[in-house]
Amino acid sequence: MKLFLFLAGAFGFLSVAIGAFGAHALKDKLSPEMLEINHTGAQYQMYHSLALLAVALLLKFYPDSKYFNASGWLFVAGIIIFSGSLYALSLTGIRTLGAITPIGGLCFLGGWICILIGAWKA
Repeated sequence: MKLFLFLAGAFGFLSVAIGAFGAHALKDKLSPEMLEINHTGAQYQMYHSLALLAVALLLKFYPDSKYFNASGWLFVAGIIIFSGSLYALSLTGIRTLGAITPIGGLCFLGGWICILIGAWKA
């Protein structure tokens, strides 16, 4: 629970910092398409930082829930893979990096399904 709470704070902070950096410092350095890709990475990172915060709170009330625990790790993996690959793509322009983005998306989906199952079984 404490680790997910810590990671939610760290990922949330980084989402705001990366989003602001993209919007201001990279505005004149990246194409509009690459800026939008960077923005999408920051946006999904924030959504799932908040989801990770919710998981940390759920684990306070259901500390033995393997589903809530799994959802947290899936959100962490999703943030790293999905948002990380979009950041790398936007900064390098290497399009093949976009091929791993859907893996992160699947992690996000898996995290939400684990919350559904965890709620059902709670």
